[in-house]
Amino acid sequence: MMPTGNAGSMTPEHHIWACALAIERQQGSNAAIFVAERVGALALQGDAAGVEMWKAIAARLQDLSRQGGREQG
Repeated sequence: MMPTGNAGSMTPEHHIWACALAIERQQGSNAAIFVAERVGALALQGDAAGVEMWKAIAARLQDLSRQGGREQG
């Protein structure tokens, strides 16, 4: 049976959390550096929306670190 309605849709907040979790899994202890490099590259390109998105991801990574007792960097 296929789900109906918006059950499969992600809110923007859920998308940011999903990105943060994926980056944490893929980058491990280098996640904070990876995100900082992305923010820097987007800032140099003048992509304000991209910078804001990656800053939001960075904030969620910090939340994950605090909640899980994991160290970033």
